[in-house]
Amino acid sequence: MPDPRFFEHLGPLSLGMLAELSGAQVERGDVQRFITGAAPLARAKASEIAYLGDVRYLDALRTSKAAAVIVAQAHLSEAPASAMILVTPEPQAAYARVAAKLHRPLRHAAGASAIHPDCQLENDVALAPGVVIGQGAKIGRGTEIGAQSVIGPGVAIGRNCRIGANVYIGFALIGDGVTVCSGAVIGETGFGVAGSRSGALDIPQLGRVILQDGVSIGANSCVDRGAYDDTVIGEQSKIDNLVQVGHNVQIGRNCVIAAQTGLSGSSVLEDGVMMGGGVGVADHIRIHKGARIAAAAGIMRDVPAGETWAGAPGRPIRRFMREVAWVAQQVDKKPPAR
Repeated sequence: MPDPRFFEHLGPLSLGMLAELSGAQVERGDVQRFITGAAPLARAKASEIAYLGDVRYLDALRTSKAAAVIVAQAHLSEAPASAMILVTPEPQAAYARVAAKLHRPLRHAAGASAIHPDCQLENDVALAPGVVIGQGAKIGRGTEIGAQSVIGPGVAIGRNCRIGANVYIGFALIGDGVTVCSGAVIGETGFGVAGSRSGALDIPQLGRVILQDGVSIGANSCVDRGAYDDTVIGEQSKIDNLVQVGHNVQIGRNCVIAAQTGLSGSSVLEDGVMMGGGVGVADHIRIHKGARIAAAAGIMRDVPAGETWAGAPGRPIRRFMREVAWVAQQVDKKPPAR
């Protein structure tokens, strides 16, 4: 179930209602049975609904504890015997419609004061003019928040943090000694889109952002909240200006990421990874401990621990440099006489 500090739960809704909302057909199950929430296959509980959108997750479907699953006709036989089944040619789009009816992001209470009376501020919290703090937010001692910044409902910020001007932080849990520079956006929706016959649909993003102690986020950088799981940045990791961290990304401890880098959803950086400026990382890629990525590289496959990669597509730097040298030699060769 999504964190109730950040999401309002609108259920339960009956299986029949969800089928109608999603455009799916009930293949198996009691249309009167109630569903309380939406969740991934591997984490769904016996009162929740999940979906299969990629054959990579067939094992998770087979072992899912979900009360109901949304699948395509081709995968009917893979659904667990305990689950009710909704069938549709567009499982991901159906899930997007269902999840949006079961969960809604909490927003600032309408008509409330800028500093909501239900927020909790410890001693020596410094608020610049124009700061907005939502209901249920908690901010630790010695933290400073710059002008016109917005702290969303339920957000927890630790002690001795520095939040710049015009920052937005929502759906986030932040440790001690964290710096978020001006213009950064923490916890907005990730880029989750489902295709459907009626057009592209936004998939509800029901996760959080966790910034551990000592993290720094540069100016105008964006850290998306998870699609369901959390986006996590580990202790003492430093992120430069204009960096995009996609949903579900996991960044380890003591990583350093230079400006204009983009990390696609569900990529993993283990401890001590270093990246130059302008790097692009594809989704679901793992960069192992202590690896180094040269500026402007495009990483399309996993990088082993301790290696240095360069180029696009990325490969070990020695190979990249040999290829560059070979190309330069061909260019410098004189054309044969005619």
